[in-house]
Amino acid sequence: MATADDVRRLALSLPGAMEKLAWGMPTFRLESGGKIFASLDDDDKAMGVKCPKGDREGLIASEPEKFFIRAGHDDNYAWLRVRLAAVEDDEELYAILLDSWRQAAPRRLVDTHPELGQAPTS
Repeated sequence: MATADDVRRLALSLPGAMEKLAWGMPTFRLESGGKIFASLDDDDKAMGVKCPKGDREGLIASEPEKFFIRAGHDDNYAWLRVRLAAVEDDEELYAILLDSWRQAAPRRLVDTHPELGQAPTS
């Protein structure tokens, strides 16, 4: 089971990542440009990540205990919610965060870090 502390640690391990409070919740964004790639929900039990709209339905159908959208809030955005209690380990959490980071990061930043892929050890 992942925790908010795990999200913070792994999100901030990504190149160019910073934390900023927005809407009363921690968001994780790129220092350059400020694009958000993850956020913690106000109860620290779920996080939001970037996800192409076309991929959301399949992810939610395959693992509804893990993935969901907040109806009325996420409908029009390329965003997906992840229940932290359903995330198995750091490796899975890192993979989810890394995928979201790659969607938000400028190509030059992604290209300068080909080593990304393994979760950092705590």
